[in-house]
Amino acid sequence: MSKEMVDALDALETEKGIKKEYVIESLEAALVAAYKRNYNQAQNVEVEFDAKKGNIHVYAVKEVVDEVVDERLEISLEDALKKSKGYELGDHVREEVTPKDFGRIAAQTAKQVIMQRVREAERDIIYNEYSQYEHEIIQGIVERSDSRFVYINFGKIEAVMAKSDQMPGETYNSRDRIRVYVTKVENATKGPQVFVSRTDPGLVKRLFEQEVPEIYDGTVEIVSIAREAGDRTKIAVKSDNPDIDPVGTCVGPKGARVQAVVDELNGENIDVVPYVDDPTDFIANALNPAEVIAVQFDDTDKKQCIVIVPDYHLSLAIGKKGQNARLAAKLTGYKIDIKPESQVEFVDDNDQDVDIDEKLDSDSSSDSQD
Repeated sequence: MSKEMVDALDALETEKGIKKEYVIESLEAALVAAYKRNYNQAQNVEVEFDAKKGNIHVYAVKEVVDEVVDERLEISLEDALKKSKGYELGDHVREEVTPKDFGRIAAQTAKQVIMQRVREAERDIIYNEYSQYEHEIIQGIVERSDSRFVYINFGKIEAVMAKSDQMPGETYNSRDRIRVYVTKVENATKGPQVFVSRTDPGLVKRLFEQEVPEIYDGTVEIVSIAREAGDRTKIAVKSDNPDIDPVGTCVGPKGARVQAVVDELNGENIDVVPYVDDPTDFIANALNPAEVIAVQFDDTDKKQCIVIVPDYHLSLAIGKKGQNARLAAKLTGYKIDIKPESQVEFVDDNDQDVDIDEKLDSDSSSDSQD
């Protein structure tokens, strides 16, 4: 080894940000393994790398004992005292055993260690760069797809989008530009891995933040989102400023703001409803566009309620295949059972609730009202 190695380590620290001490520590450990492997030596050895001159020295470490059993691991007190008068039983003596041709092995090992550390550093740099995009929207280019994933190129890294994160009805062709929501960034053994989605509710939230300045600056707050990707999303919003209409702000002039989000999601319907602290009113708002006559809460389960609607709004309240009721339940956090007004007289503490699924078949002919 030579001063050139020291210069290379200095350059590595300057250009890649890899600490020289970290590389030297790894290099010394690798050289110990290389020595044992190439010279068939199993004794305790240490390797020292001179960080100033680039020289490498291999030392055998032996314990000072009364009677030597293994000359590779032990040295007698008599022999140790010949080297230095200060040795005592139990001390360790270091003897240099650097082979004449060890420089060639050291150079090869150093190259491998440095390349490994460079790869690790580059992976760390990429991870640190893309981990800041977790839970954010980022644009990439579709590279290819297979039975499990769509692969999206972000420049320095390739992200994956699983089947469950792909929008129903969307096709992803090679070289298509696409905006996705980063759900997770992992620093895996093989390198950083980025997972993205087009179905996560976070995508809708970030799109509204981009389109509605009042959401971005906190004047209007998104309280909750319920989404069935590719079909319909309900979003509840509020504002602490009494002069601001949170729903109107999100919808925008002539619906321009919400329409921009709808266009990005390829026509996915979006209902923006006002959030209110009163759960009765909030549940009624969440079931929009259906009219709600009353909301009765279960005395034994405060998160369960019966919603009474006009008979002619029953199908509208339930929605196509129960979608409107499901989204309202997700949005509010309440389990919602819906009853028509004509059954109000049967609603009491001992009455069994009408399950939504039982209504689906009988009301399917009215689904077009949704």
